[in-house]
Amino acid sequence: MEFFEVVKRRRTTNGPFLPDPVSEEHQRLLVDVAAMAPSHFNSQPWRFVLADDRAVIEEVARISGESMRRLMEEGTFWKRYRPYFRFSEEEVERRRDGIHIDKLPAVVRPFRRQIFSNTGQAVMNRLGVPKTLAEDNRKLVADSPLLLAVLLDKTEYRPGELSGFYSVFGMGAAVENVWLATTELGMGIQFVSTPMEVPEKWEEIKQLLSVPEDLELMAVYRLGYVPEERRRPTIDWSSTERKRPSQYVFRNTCETPVADTLGESGT
Repeated sequence: MEFFEVVKRRRTTNGPFLPDPVSEEHQRLLVDVAAMAPSHFNSQPWRFVLADDRAVIEEVARISGESMRRLMEEGTFWKRYRPYFRFSEEEVERRRDGIHIDKLPAVVRPFRRQIFSNTGQAVMNRLGVPKTLAEDNRKLVADSPLLLAVLLDKTEYRPGELSGFYSVFGMGAAVENVWLATTELGMGIQFVSTPMEVPEKWEEIKQLLSVPEDLELMAVYRLGYVPEERRRPTIDWSSTERKRPSQYVFRNTCETPVADTLGESGT
């Protein structure tokens, strides 16, 4: 696959993976390409845990599902991330960012505009939406053949200092290398984010992975090979739109946006 095609085809995998284990060759390749990322003074602050033990994966899945249920029942998720949700094609075309929630259970669709209100939250809880989402989340993680935990060396990761910024910047580059590699290998990848939203649940994952004091657990991803036909979860979204150049690129100063046909001045 040509490099630019890989970049354009990179996606987050919201649906299930094939049950096939990720080969040792591909696991090694993923960490090798991560190691090729740039880092401040070649500090290489990243550390990784590859988890393919079923007991570990199922425990992370349990924690993730419980986190999802709590976030949904309390309404925390909707309130925290409301600015990113889009509910119409018109809004997507105008904003060209965020996620378009285009798949909902039939019983919830009439309330999709009200899910951020107290009434809407009560209706969703009564209909069992948090339970459904939590079980979907648990099953997706549990059925993943591989988890990748990303950690930073605390001698480099010092929040509030430049070294802390540099280490996070390098970690992002390393993860992007992994993400692009999964595209080339016919694999998918998704951020297991819900436990991070609940501090005590994140601590459970740290303990499960035996994270030592000198490392900071930054993220967990689920990986696997993607089927040709992809089944969408109960509630799903798309995020394929990207902002036009005039919405995020400037020429010489921030006062002059470029035109959407790069090379001309915008207005």
